[in-house]
Amino acid sequence: MKLSKFSLLLALGLLLSVFMVACSSGDESSKDSGGDSDKGTEEKAAAEGEDVEQVLNLLESDTIPTMDVSMATDEIAFIYLGNTMEGLYRLGEDAKMTPGIAKDHTVSDDGLTWTFNLREDAKWSNGDPVTANDFVYAWQRAVDPKTGSEYGPYMMGGVIKNATKVNEGEMPVEKLGVKAKDDYTLVVTLEKPTPYFESLTAFGTFYPLNQKFVEAQGDKYATSSDTLLSNGPFVIKDWKSTSTSWNLVKNDKYWDAEAVNLNKLTFNVVKDPQVGVDLYEKGKVHRAGISSDLVDKYSSHDDFTITPEASLFYLKFNQTTSDALANVNIRKALSMSINKQALVDEVINNGSVVSNGFVPANFSFHPETGEDFREINGDLVTYDKEKAKELWEKGLKEIGKDKVSLEFLGGDGETTKIMNEYLANQMQSNLPGLDITLVQVPFEQRLEKDTNMDYQIQFSGWGPDYLDPYTWLNLWLTDGGNNKMGYSNPEYDKLVQSTVNELALEPVKRYEAFLEAEKILAEDAAVAPLYQSARAQLISPQYQGVINNPMGATYDYKWASVGAAE
Repeated sequence: MKLSKFSLLLALGLLLSVFMVACSSGDESSKDSGGDSDKGTEEKAAAEGEDVEQVLNLLESDTIPTMDVSMATDEIAFIYLGNTMEGLYRLGEDAKMTPGIAKDHTVSDDGLTWTFNLREDAKWSNGDPVTANDFVYAWQRAVDPKTGSEYGPYMMGGVIKNATKVNEGEMPVEKLGVKAKDDYTLVVTLEKPTPYFESLTAFGTFYPLNQKFVEAQGDKYATSSDTLLSNGPFVIKDWKSTSTSWNLVKNDKYWDAEAVNLNKLTFNVVKDPQVGVDLYEKGKVHRAGISSDLVDKYSSHDDFTITPEASLFYLKFNQTTSDALANVNIRKALSMSINKQALVDEVINNGSVVSNGFVPANFSFHPETGEDFREINGDLVTYDKEKAKELWEKGLKEIGKDKVSLEFLGGDGETTKIMNEYLANQMQSNLPGLDITLVQVPFEQRLEKDTNMDYQIQFSGWGPDYLDPYTWLNLWLTDGGNNKMGYSNPEYDKLVQSTVNELALEPVKRYEAFLEAEKILAEDAAVAPLYQSARAQLISPQYQGVINNPMGATYDYKWASVGAAE
């Protein structure tokens, strides 16, 4: 998922930014203490809720790019889709899979056929029942080339049988491997055994759609609150595609409405962290992101919280736009010229940590030894000013130039601008003859430029779409939907693709293939890893029960509540 995120969101998290997150990536917030609250706390909050108005007032870092599940690619969109929609399963605390529209499922011995038994009490917000046909329609729509979805073919291609052929126009959508055996039995046929398929069923691209409603709206579908239906805990109100404020209101038609404590959540877009903090101090909002320049001032505040995340931020080098970026030594020089420790300590300053690889720490563990992926492969791309200069001079000689001018594409949030300037300054200061021009645009425009490969160097980020290293390493496959920078290495492709083919059911060999692939990515300097994000925020003690997810919707408010004021 793309972070605004993941990059996006940065600012919030400080940085935030979103997630291209899985999407690069949102808002300002993060993990609350509430996300870790235990059942006792929740019961207490619920009890207190009888006397407390169950309304959370929150901020967001940017507008919502889309509310169409087939078109969403970024952290912000998936936050609101995840709280208004529900798939077969839903992530609960500690990323545990919990029943959603599916009560349970069975898997055939060969791992190819998954049969989901759906609950019969699930309804859309207009009262229509949620049926197996709603999943069939939504998944077919996601891979139908007429839809133009980026995530449909990306998430389903090579997973759901015939998804790629359908998307390439070689088969009709009816050939997609998803069928409704009856209204409440969904049968999914996979292209091959997929170790992470269950976690995919909790991701936004796999949510259902009410075909009759969507087709009745035509081109206006998902362009405003009036042209949307929900089957999740909340419905979105007072929203249209350009809105800078909107609300989520409890969905009384939701099958598990009794578990939903909040009656309403209000959101306002605030890009300036100081404005957000001022609103928090005045008691106007329950959560505010703390930017790097504010951390020292508020780090001793009773409500100051740092939440580690599984999102990575990095620089993408578009190898198709200049001979310089097509040169591996120049890309290595750019990667090694940035003091990342100073970046996280002095610029971001929100608990984020340096990233020297392409899979985050504390995300994936060796199936036999239990060792962390990051610990096994270690630091692959580190800051080395002298080595960077040496590689730079070598690269310039190879392309026959003594000067290079490049454009740097980044977001336009206040915190992000500071970081953009820092990164550009590091590269220019340490690499003689390099001139960088900053291009700073709103999140949605940056996503568009990424899709069109209309950039040279881009600050970007990603949040995982499922709980497996493949969500990170498939980003850079040749012609992959999120590659968008012209990178291609057949050896890398072979290793990564083996993890979803011949090694799919061999956990140890599969994991080792991931490890080797990451080393190739580092040697090619395809992208420059910068940092693994965290979020520094002020979070009200009243903000309780919010779950912070490592994939999909960053925040899940289904079980949230507003506790009593102290």
